[in-house]
Amino acid sequence: MSENMIIKIMKDAITTGLIVSAPMLIVSIIIGLFISIFQATTQIQEQTLTFLPKLLAIAAVGFLAGSWMLHMMMGLTTRMFDVIANITR
Repeated sequence: MSENMIIKIMKDAITTGLIVSAPMLIVSIIIGLFISIFQATTQIQEQTLTFLPKLLAIAAVGFLAGSWMLHMMMGLTTRMFDVIANITR
């Protein structure tokens, strides 16, 4: 296994991980921003106020994008097994 192959595998794994986690992270950031603006305007400084809306939004994104995320991860796994199967010494 050459260094270029290892770098390609790691790049593919990192890229897939970032793409799969992006929808949940983006929704969490947007919800957190809206709640922070709401807290700043109403001067409510309750730390637990952000938890439930973020949790519900991330669960909704998980239900909506779950099959897509699963297919992306299965594609990565298939590519990894193909690389493992094609390794020659």
